[in-house]
Amino acid sequence: MEARKPISLLKPEDNFAETYPDEPDRFTEAHVDPFLLWCVKQNSSDISIQTDRPVYNEIHGILYPGTFRAIDAADMAIFLTRIYGPEALARLASGQDLDVSYEIRPDRYSRIRFRVNITAILSKGRDSAQITMRVLPSEPPTMKDLKIEQEIIDAWAPRQGMVVITGATGSGKSTLLAAGNRLLLERPEGCGKMLTYEAPIEYVYDSIKSPRSLVSQSEIPRHLPDFARGVRNALRRKPEIILVGEARDKETISAAIEAAQTGHAVYTTTHTMGVANTVQRMLSSYDMTEREERAIALMETLRLIVTQALVPRVGGGRCGVREWMRFPDEVREKLMDMHFTEWPNEIQRMVNQYGQTMARSAEIVFEAGVIDRRHYLLLSSSTGA
Repeated sequence: MEARKPISLLKPEDNFAETYPDEPDRFTEAHVDPFLLWCVKQNSSDISIQTDRPVYNEIHGILYPGTFRAIDAADMAIFLTRIYGPEALARLASGQDLDVSYEIRPDRYSRIRFRVNITAILSKGRDSAQITMRVLPSEPPTMKDLKIEQEIIDAWAPRQGMVVITGATGSGKSTLLAAGNRLLLERPEGCGKMLTYEAPIEYVYDSIKSPRSLVSQSEIPRHLPDFARGVRNALRRKPEIILVGEARDKETISAAIEAAQTGHAVYTTTHTMGVANTVQRMLSSYDMTEREERAIALMETLRLIVTQALVPRVGGGRCGVREWMRFPDEVREKLMDMHFTEWPNEIQRMVNQYGQTMARSAEIVFEAGVIDRRHYLLLSSSTGA
């Protein structure tokens, strides 16, 4: 079938305007993977599949139709079954949104991976769905690729204790963690046994050469029901490193603290902005009666907190701007000598000495011409500072 071109404001010779040349009259499961591979070859960063609309590819921040005709309910059922499984529609009907990973293996040596969100929507008065597929790099980036500050790299690998990466949704926390994992794997001595619990698994480490390391990745809730269960599972498997995708509730935070107290290096993320706010938010998940005891346990295990924000870069793309603070022995001892309610203010005073504020990091990239004044002022006034 000849490629059909939808109406477009692009120049006629711009081939991004072309839709899938092998578009079938009706999608079957056999059509899904070849179509997704075509989208990836168009340099699509995100693929949006929605009932009653064409499939859209996001290419350099602009949406382009990938199919000539709109996806109907029968097509959507095929995509859902292929990407998630036959129970997808029932789960959507029960009010859940679905986070999974999806993988295509074009041949035995390569794999293309997607992070997938599936959400129920209303379209033309009927219950429908939207599938958003983020194309993931074939291997995790390096710390150098992400331009991570040397002070963070130097503090990244404690013998034991907790490293917490924080930031808003979409701020690149998972990517930073993946780069950190790669750093550990590529050390001459490797990293021993690394266990990760993620929802979903975004980066895989098959292509990283690390003969002294063994990486095992589990997906929540596909392999285990929740993160807290994952950490407790890890303690029975004698790892050196445990990665917990998100410390979102007191059960998971408690399990992560317990793992760090028993001699493991634990890496996790939270949805907070700023070093001081992170400590406060983690403690606020506990009841008042247990907060003081948990505060001491948390402070015994903390080694590094990094807050990251992604902001538009002048000239296109995005730039990571970070606030961080190390928690060496003298910091932890000083904080444990005062009541935990005084910690946020004291930590805010210590950030400059033992790390760098978001305001200072924003100032550095602004003066280098990397970000514009508006975003510099936004970051300077946020409580990353």
